[in-house]
Formats: sequence, structure tokens, C-alpha cells
Amino acid sequence: MNSVAITAQKREQLGTKYSKELRRDGNVPCVVYGGESPVHFFAPAADFRKVIYTPNVYKINVELDGNTIPCVIQDIQFHPVSDEVLHIDFIQLVDGKPVTIDVPVRLLGSARGVRNGGKMKRVLRKLKIKATPDNLPDSIEHDITNLRIGQSVRVSDITAEGFEIVNSPSAVLVSIKTSRLAVDDTDEEEETDGAEAPAAEGAEESKSEN
Repeated sequence: MNSVAITAQKREQLGTKYSKELRRDGNVPCVVYGGESPVHFFAPAADFRKVIYTPNVYKINVELDGNTIPCVIQDIQFHPVSDEVLHIDFIQLVDGKPVTIDVPVRLLGSARGVRNGGKMKRVLRKLKIKATPDNLPDSIEHDITNLRIGQSVRVSDITAEGFEIVNSPSAVLVSIKTSRLAVDDTDEEEETDGAEAPAAEGAEESKSEN
């Protein structure tokens, strides 16, 4: 997992009033959970751009008062109108202690159904997983090259190695829908097998008549 260092300062005063003052000065109030007690701090909003506006997951090393706190983002609060980052919750990474985070799903290959005119519909772009810090993946990859029109990829189809997927096994990640431009998605081998069967039966009947 890629990592980023954030230089932070401890929040001496908590509450809405002081949080507004921090934002007015271009900072983001934050808190880290998962340790012995919550750690409240703030850092410049510009320092978070790389880890917020991206689908990637980063390990964030919060450098505070001479100490480094390894953590990952658990939740981000945005302003409903301006999209300004109001607050960030982190979860501390402790060796051997599982954490639950959202991880992006990367689809590999060009789906057969799309090549035949179908339309791909993405439903889940991230999966919620539970794992120890050593087993946290940057992303989850799944090959959709052979996905046909009318087929879907569900959570139960994803291989989880070293981590647990929290989402329902029946939840759909991606599906291929038909469209007016769709063409026949039948294998040539299947068509050949279907055509040979009647001919073979006819040959057997002819032998029995003779």
C-alpha cells in the first residue's frame, strides 16, 4: 500500500467554534481513532488533496509532536454546497488488529458483452473489506474479459486473499445489459454442436430403418 506523510499539529481546543476558525485559516480538523484514546489534530487542507480526490487507498503517516501515527481514512465530511472538506476521521493501524476500509475495484480486460454491443453498468466501484494492516490491498482486481450480455459479477465471484469482504455476497459489482446494437453472443462451437445433433440423430434413424 502506498503511503503519504502528513505533518500535523495537535488541537488544543475542540468544538464547532474552533473548527470553523481552523477551516477559515485553510486547515482541516481531524481525529484518529483506534489507539488508546482519540487523537485530535489539524493539518493544511492542501496536504490532503492527493489522498482525498483519488480512488486509491493510502496509508497515511501522521507526524505529530515527534511521533508518527500510521492510519487510513475512515470517513470524510464535505460541505453539502461547496464540497469543502469539513472533517476527516482516521483509523489507526495497529499490527495484528483488523480494520475495515473501502477499497476500489479495478476491472481488467474488455468485456465480451460490450464488444458485442452490450452496455456495461457499474454498480459498486468500491468494496468494504476487513483485514490486518499487513494484508490491506491497494485495490481489488477482477477480469471481466469473458463477461457476456445478461451476465453479472457479484461479490461472491471475487477472490479474497488475506482479507474479508464485508459486502453481501449477492451484491452486484458490474453487469452487461443488452441494447439495440447488441449482436448474437453465442459461441460458434455451441452453434456447431446444436447443428450436428439433429444430423447425428437422423443418421441413427436411417441405419435402424435399413
